[in-house]
Amino acid sequence: MKTPIKTLVVAVVIIGTTALGARAQDKAKVSVEIDPATFVFNGYGVHLRLQPKNSAHLLVGIGAYAMDFPDLLVDLNENNKDQGWQVRLNQGIGFFAEYHFNQVNKGWFVGGQAGVQTYKIEQDFIEGDAKYTNLLIMGHGGYSFKPFNNGLYIKPWAGIGYTRKISGENSLGGKEYDIAPVTMFATLHIGYTF
Repeated sequence: MKTPIKTLVVAVVIIGTTALGARAQDKAKVSVEIDPATFVFNGYGVHLRLQPKNSAHLLVGIGAYAMDFPDLLVDLNENNKDQGWQVRLNQGIGFFAEYHFNQVNKGWFVGGQAGVQTYKIEQDFIEGDAKYTNLLIMGHGGYSFKPFNNGLYIKPWAGIGYTRKISGENSLGGKEYDIAPVTMFATLHIGYTF
């Protein structure tokens, strides 16, 4: 198992254990979310959320995610369109905070994410790969609904953010993979509150 993944697993176990203990003592609520789209694109997306005691609207958490970028996402940047780039988000770790206008995981919400993401890029006509790490700051919003009378919820959301390379290389064989400073993302999370 790679070191960043080991670190994440340990962090999630520690936070989860602490959060579950806090739930019993402080009546905080814990949720686990997945992002099914990341699994479709050869990755994963797992998030642990905590609703603090006596907070009807605030949700905070940590998440880990990875995926291969489909051509559609790569081609959103005109400078990379049809250039033969293969892009993998190898590891993303993000910290999240959300404000739910009605109640947590029910109705409209807005939030923010701060994260670090490591990418691997390849080019169809050049041997090898390159890796770089970026910082992501993103605002997002969406709508969460509960299809059943239990802890299950579905949360579609979209966001726009700022990203900046902080280390590594984003070029191969003299060709540069363009990292746009503004990024957009939309997905759907499925979660359960315990």
